[in-house]
Amino acid sequence: MYLFRALAVSLMALAPMSGMAQGFQVGFGQLQQDTGLPVEVTAESLSVNQSDGSAVFEGKVDVSQGEMRMTADKVNVHYNQETKAIARLVAEGNVLLVQGPDAAEANEATYSIDDGTVVMTGNVTVVQDTTTITADKMHLNLTANTAQMTGNVKTVLKSQ
Repeated sequence: MYLFRALAVSLMALAPMSGMAQGFQVGFGQLQQDTGLPVEVTAESLSVNQSDGSAVFEGKVDVSQGEMRMTADKVNVHYNQETKAIARLVAEGNVLLVQGPDAAEANEATYSIDDGTVVMTGNVTVVQDTTTITADKMHLNLTANTAQMTGNVKTVLKSQ
């Protein structure tokens, strides 16, 4: 009886958050991501544009950097013209980001390597252990292992 009452109180406390929440802070990943590590990309095809310093990987794109892995249908790689290093990755279509035990999927994601942030948009779903969170947008800080969910945030808590 006590367990049932505790669960009911917990669910009532969270009920307003599921439909009306506009922002929700969560942890993401277990380890701090070292954004200075090499970025490895595999795909079915690659197109390079020397004039604007970009490259487009298409078809089963798999990006890895340390413990982080991202897959997508297409990834645009933008280089810093001065340093020739990768500045950002823009992933489109069936984006999946995995870091440690946590996973997030969305329609699009932009990974800014210099500041270690990922912004995921469009049908964002985060799965962490027994919790699922959905939102319109997620701002992820890879070095702090935190994420801010915004826009139509909904969470489903499952008992173990």
